[in-house]
Amino acid sequence: MVDQNRAPLWEALQRYKDLNRESYHVPGHKNGRIFPKEAREIFREILKIDATEIDGLDDLHHPAGVIRAAEGLARDHFGSEETHFLVNGSTSGNLAMILAVCRRGSRVLVQRNAHKSVMHGLELAGVEPVFLSPEWEEETGRFSDFTAQRVQEGYEQFPDASALIVTYPDYFGRTYDLEAIVRFAHDKGMPVLVDEAHGVHFSLHDNFPKDALSTGADVVVQSAHKMAPAMTMGAYIHIQGSLVSRERLRSKLQVVQSSSPSYPILASLDLARNYLAEWKEGNLFSFLKKVREELDSFTDQWEVSSRTEKDDLLKVSIRPASIDGFTLASMLEEQGVYPEMATSKEVLLTFGLEVSEMWAKDKDAFKEVSRLLQNEEKHAKIKGADIAFPAVGQLDATYEEMERMPTFVVDLEDAIGYLAAEAVIPYPPGIPIVLKGERIRSEQVEMISILLKQQATFQNENIETSLTIFEEAWS
Repeated sequence: MVDQNRAPLWEALQRYKDLNRESYHVPGHKNGRIFPKEAREIFREILKIDATEIDGLDDLHHPAGVIRAAEGLARDHFGSEETHFLVNGSTSGNLAMILAVCRRGSRVLVQRNAHKSVMHGLELAGVEPVFLSPEWEEETGRFSDFTAQRVQEGYEQFPDASALIVTYPDYFGRTYDLEAIVRFAHDKGMPVLVDEAHGVHFSLHDNFPKDALSTGADVVVQSAHKMAPAMTMGAYIHIQGSLVSRERLRSKLQVVQSSSPSYPILASLDLARNYLAEWKEGNLFSFLKKVREELDSFTDQWEVSSRTEKDDLLKVSIRPASIDGFTLASMLEEQGVYPEMATSKEVLLTFGLEVSEMWAKDKDAFKEVSRLLQNEEKHAKIKGADIAFPAVGQLDATYEEMERMPTFVVDLEDAIGYLAAEAVIPYPPGIPIVLKGERIRSEQVEMISILLKQQATFQNENIETSLTIFEEAWS
């Protein structure tokens, strides 16, 4: 039995800090001694371990000492065959696994509601993606059910597909039968690459959904900072089986990760693994049940999402009856409560792996918002924004063709029928409404307009008025 009650990288950094020696190497803050005075007090302790690849601290890109030991403990905890630390977030893991597996010009099956980093990976790899859309679920009020039947449908149309890329769970913590999907893909010789950004904790308890590695997935990327106690940008990438070249994956990790990795982030990954390995449920599950019950009891002005075995207990969704989710989120923020995300229909709350000591106070904010909702004059609710994408679809131009096409800008309402030269991405959750290289439909423009009216945030410049499109030969 491997002793998980260790954190070798963290321990090495503590020893380095305790030496208290002058730094004659990078970084330039010299263990925090040279730093703006107004911020020195807050940054002081963390800068003492913001080191570089000196003797005893190993090298992320060629680990042979404490980083190798820390990654080995993570491998054993998560049950993979090989695990690597990521300091550039799950984004770097998604890019690396796609670049490692997908060859230029190859066909790849991709779940349509994927994070933008997956889309960027597809473009960098120069593949020909085939997008598979999840099915509508009344239970969630979203297109959230991704099935083996949908994957089979895509494969039957494109039997030359060389890999399958999926997102599990979605941003709201909803999962599906990944095991059946992996079985089908492996039967066809396709490796399964999983963006499990929100599921790093799934293996902790049977009350959480099944984790992706246990379903047999070949490469799995997890954001340690999203649901575990790691610093922002800390993530893990796991690999198992024989369908993916480990040497090629390691090579691509060097391409996409910083050559000057953050030691505080690396240490937090070591400590997060240690925390997860030692985690005990305590009163967490009874607390989360109580939270749902209390939220449900405050008012009939919202509905608290039901919880099934498909759902992550740490994600609680509230669906307002008479206003949109963005307005509800703004009302909560005015009371000092900041939700994870809002959409047209709902507000998402993300809880941690321990009972929140602040809930006794913060629930008063929900009571106050419910009182305000009861007393305010009823207004017509702006309709929600949902689009049914084709079950199986492709881009209308290859990435290689897009490289050669000039672009120009048109008014948003005039973009219908043109080829999008930019993805349109509300953030969060970072899932494109319009894909780069996709012909723009009226439903997409309508959805963008609805979200803009509801004050959604987009990662597009001037999206309120215009959109960049490709100039085609006929246009």
